[in-house]
Parts: sequence; structure tokens; C-alpha cells
Amino acid sequence: MDLLQLQKRVYQNKIEKGFNVTDIFQEFCYTYGELSEACEAYLKKKDDLGEELADVAIYLLGLSELLGINLEQEIMNKMEKNEKRQYVKKMVSLQK
Repeated sequence: MDLLQLQKRVYQNKIEKGFNVTDIFQEFCYTYGELSEACEAYLKKKDDLGEELADVAIYLLGLSELLGINLEQEIMNKMEKNEKRQYVKKMVSLQK
């Protein structure tokens, strides 16, 4: 299954379960909350880090579908842009 199909499957599940499909701001908040839970799982070395990251991806896919954005294509476009970009790394010293 490609990412676009998965995006549509996530959206369909939201419809079938009666989840939010109209309040975009709320979906951003839920996505942020899931990312926070994943960070906490990482910091506390919990066994459910993978599941929490999956929740982040699911909310992001659902949000993309609500907004009419093909996330798979956007990721491919951004990867191509990043691969061509030249980065300048700055050294940061924590010593005073």
C-alpha cells in the first residue's frame, strides 16, 4: 500500500468511527499531542515508542487528507529539494 492509499484509509476510518473531520485546528492539536506522547515515550524509554510514532503518522496522514494534500507527493518533492540543498554546519560551543 502506498502512502496516498494509507492516507485515504486513515480518513475512511475517521469517518467510520465518527472522529473529527471538520475542525482542522483540532487535528493540528491532536497531532501535536501525539508527538508529545512520542517524545515522552522516548525520554522515559517506554516500550510503546513505535506505537506513539505510528499515532503521529496516522494523525498527520488524516490531517493531510482533510486538507486535500497528497502527503506522499509533498514528501517526495521535499526530499528532492533537500537532497539538492547545500547545508552549512555551524559549530556551537557550550563553553564560555
